[in-house]
Amino acid sequence: MRGFFLLALIALLLGVGLVAMIESEPGYLLIAFGEYTVESSLWVGLLLIAVLVLVLYAVIGTLARLLASPGTVRFWATSRQRRQAARLTNRGLIGYIEGDWQKSRRQLQRGAKHSASPVFNHLMAARASFQLDDPDQMRSDLEAALREDIQAAVAVDLTQAELALQGGKFDRALTCLERVARRSNSPQVSRLRCKALLGLGDWEGLAELLPTLRRQGALPDKELARLERECHLRLLEGAALDLGDDTAASLKLTWRRVPPALQQDEALLRRYVELLEKVGAEGEAAKLITRVLKKRWDPALVNRYGRLALEKGRRQLSQAESWLGKHGDDPELFLCLGRLAARGQDWQRARQYFERSIQAGPTEEACAELGRLLLASGEHNLAAQYFNTGITLQGEALPELPLPDAVGAEDLVPEDRRLDGEGGDRAGRGA
Repeated sequence: MRGFFLLALIALLLGVGLVAMIESEPGYLLIAFGEYTVESSLWVGLLLIAVLVLVLYAVIGTLARLLASPGTVRFWATSRQRRQAARLTNRGLIGYIEGDWQKSRRQLQRGAKHSASPVFNHLMAARASFQLDDPDQMRSDLEAALREDIQAAVAVDLTQAELALQGGKFDRALTCLERVARRSNSPQVSRLRCKALLGLGDWEGLAELLPTLRRQGALPDKELARLERECHLRLLEGAALDLGDDTAASLKLTWRRVPPALQQDEALLRRYVELLEKVGAEGEAAKLITRVLKKRWDPALVNRYGRLALEKGRRQLSQAESWLGKHGDDPELFLCLGRLAARGQDWQRARQYFERSIQAGPTEEACAELGRLLLASGEHNLAAQYFNTGITLQGEALPELPLPDAVGAEDLVPEDRRLDGEGGDRAGRGA
């Protein structure tokens, strides 16, 4: 407190001394410039000069700070351009979503010049050019994106691949994706490669890609399982094409490449058995069916076993009859046994098995087989009944319609086509 009073006293004394000096020696100051002159006392002139110096200093300092701060005119102009670019980009995206490709491309291209992310503008403009079916401009937009940032090469290739896939150009898409895979083998790249390979029908390539898709989790489990099943099914069907003597060997080799878990898939296993039969490897098909049925019962495979024409038919029939102990109520097994007995020309046993199959559970095939056997045996009426039952089992039953009685039916059949009676005798004598 004492120091404050001391300073105030010194300032007061200096002020009084200065005022006394100004009154005793006011001085004289004259400033002349051309025809203009300014006269003042020395002290007032010095005060004005000091004030002018302070004002100039303040103005210069303010300008210097303005030029060095973010609030400069240059920064304001740049910010305005970027805001305008952002508005153009937003409008371009809205136009793209709304399907106004022409307007969208124009706004995206205009906004790219001052955009904070011009690569994005050019990539979206390329998509709009694709929708406009303008491949030249699309390539130009993609090249512009690459010029903006060389690090965007992966994004550019991915965009080009996606557009090629949409256009059905799977070869071009796969070329781009293989180039990308050397730099970034991301799940998105794998998904797009999967689409390209599917489009090309390259099942070998897809089989090689499946482990990567599973490891990356690029596809949902259900979709991946469906894709894996379809892939190996197509490979099996391709191997079963007519390749001469090597067809069966090629088919078996392809089956060995199927993952063990997938070899247990019922649909795939059944198809493989059908293909073995198709290429003439009935023995291999029979062995496989026997091995599978020891582990789990599959009526569809039992049906297929009855269709196989093996050289050792009696052994085949004995093998099938050995299954009656555990599966004596399965209509498919009786159908299989009936066919095997018929192939061995044991007609009575075949008829019994077909009848038992129908008793256990009537099916279209069993009715047709029994009807065919009865027709060949001369039992036409009974055969017709089973054929009619089989037709009913196919789907919707026939509608109720009036039918001719026995007397009226005779008029429908020409005399030379009757099976018995006077007409039939005449037909026989004519023959």
